[in-house]
Amino acid sequence: MAKKIAKKTKTDTKHPSHSEDLVRLRRIKGQIEGVERMIEDNRYCMDIVSQIRSIMAALRSTEGLVMERHLRHCVTDAIKANDERLTEQKINELLTLFQKR
Repeated sequence: MAKKIAKKTKTDTKHPSHSEDLVRLRRIKGQIEGVERMIEDNRYCMDIVSQIRSIMAALRSTEGLVMERHLRHCVTDAIKANDERLTEQKINELLTLFQKR
């Protein structure tokens, strides 16, 4: 699947399209709706927990794909541009994100 390049951000760098992630997110949304129905139907606790864990794994996978795209495009572009301010900004974004975990 070809990578689409989206609009420029306020830092004036291009970032990749995330439209392919919408399919994954819609599937996750369907899983969440399924868990809602399971709760409404008073289903067995461990069945609900199992589905929730599947949802969390799907979200982590999607997060990983978005992060990889960010590193391969946004961060790489900042480094290639030889712009210290922009590179430092990208590094700080990553540090802030990982410090929240």
